[in-house]
Amino acid sequence: MAPIPPFKSTANDKGENHYDLVVIGGGSGGLGAARRASQYGAKVAIIESTWRLGGTCVNVGCVPKKIMWHAADLREKLHQAKSYGFSKINDEDPIDWPTLKAKRDKYIERLNGIYQRNVSNDKVTYLTGHARFLDTHTVSIAPTFPQSEANPGGSDKERQVTAERIVIAVGGTPTIPKGIEGSELGFDSDGFFQLKELPKRVVVVGAGYIAVELAGIFNALGAETHLVIRKDKVLKAFDPLLQDTLQTQMGKVGVHIHTNSQIKKISTAVSNPDLTLPFEKTITLDNGETFDTDVVLFAIGRHSLTGDLGIEKAGVKLDDKGDVIVDEYQQTNVPNIFAIGDVQGKALLTPVAIAAGRRFSNRVYGGVEGDKLDYDNIPTVVFSHPTIGTVGLTEPEARAKYGDSAIKVYLSKFTSMYFSMMEADEKEPTAMKMIVAGPEEKVVGLHLIGIGSDEMLQGFAVAIKMGATKTDFDNTVAIHPTSAEEVVTMR
Repeated sequence: MAPIPPFKSTANDKGENHYDLVVIGGGSGGLGAARRASQYGAKVAIIESTWRLGGTCVNVGCVPKKIMWHAADLREKLHQAKSYGFSKINDEDPIDWPTLKAKRDKYIERLNGIYQRNVSNDKVTYLTGHARFLDTHTVSIAPTFPQSEANPGGSDKERQVTAERIVIAVGGTPTIPKGIEGSELGFDSDGFFQLKELPKRVVVVGAGYIAVELAGIFNALGAETHLVIRKDKVLKAFDPLLQDTLQTQMGKVGVHIHTNSQIKKISTAVSNPDLTLPFEKTITLDNGETFDTDVVLFAIGRHSLTGDLGIEKAGVKLDDKGDVIVDEYQQTNVPNIFAIGDVQGKALLTPVAIAAGRRFSNRVYGGVEGDKLDYDNIPTVVFSHPTIGTVGLTEPEARAKYGDSAIKVYLSKFTSMYFSMMEADEKEPTAMKMIVAGPEEKVVGLHLIGIGSDEMLQGFAVAIKMGATKTDFDNTVAIHPTSAEEVVTMR
């Protein structure tokens, strides 16, 4: 590609507080769009309502969650090490949760500082406050945090900025269920990272990937763990192979799964409880079952933070879920306003938001004509126990799209060599499904569960994105002995 000339900004001609681009939201998508646009020469401001950049992923999402998953995984490996001759390891020692939390929080603070420096180095104006539209080109910023060394974008006064284009990238927030008596005695996934102690007993409510990840962490770290789900299976958006394999394994390792159930009531005798500390409470399910626990964590889904943006003043249309409606170029019904990331309700993943934000700026400010994110074949993983990697269509989706006669499924189930030294009841399953379509057997879906699935998926996702066929996989020499070799040797 030929070198792209810098974007010629004329924003300063309209005043100090006028920008080529204003981005509302300092998370992954907003930062991706803002920094890339500024690198091309645009005058850019980014507005974040909290005191730190990074959004959900960095602060209360995938990054601190992965640290906790690593801790849980290590706890499992300490036990498994005995099967490899490390007989003197004491795998019953409890985790020092407060120390881990302090180190984890310090690491996140360091990342916040890196994001802040990156914004500064790219000459993006960083503004802290709650943004609301006044019209299609004007945003007011209500103060939320004062200016300080840690937060240079803060202010004690309301400000206004104008822009040629505005990107909405405010992300989402966990949903708390309505109609449950005592629901205030529980907390959402954000609250998980505020817990000061590991609870002895915990109830996780939800069947999605956040619920199974956090339930798996609690269980592996030694908490008595209950998972309450409305239907009969976890991970309803995933392939049935992944649903069934994970749910069976979770039950095998001690997670109490309450299917077709909902919490009706939460009660406690504790006055003015501190939700950052475990305390005894009683759960009543809709089937009448009751049991005691120390923590209730709701992970029933998320919704976009569009409720207090003054979005109606800009005339931006939302769908019935409150997500911003956009076209394939992330553009809303208002030509100069765009939406990126979770707020547009599709593929709620950090790398998706970053990629969409950068492509927006490539197209608008970098001269890369037609650049946009392709939302097909986006790989993702679930940090469950064991981990999941998945890309493309599920088997039901593939059959609905292509018809049963055009679909062929390749399946492999086995036990990883890692577990060869362990007793049968301590072995984890590995299962793989490849879905192909048409006479050329184009790979349209790949679903993996088992140790290492999270790390092995990325390379296979490249091949599938490029349109690989089953023959392409067959023609690739296997790496032995690995679990990944099964993907290229399935029959």
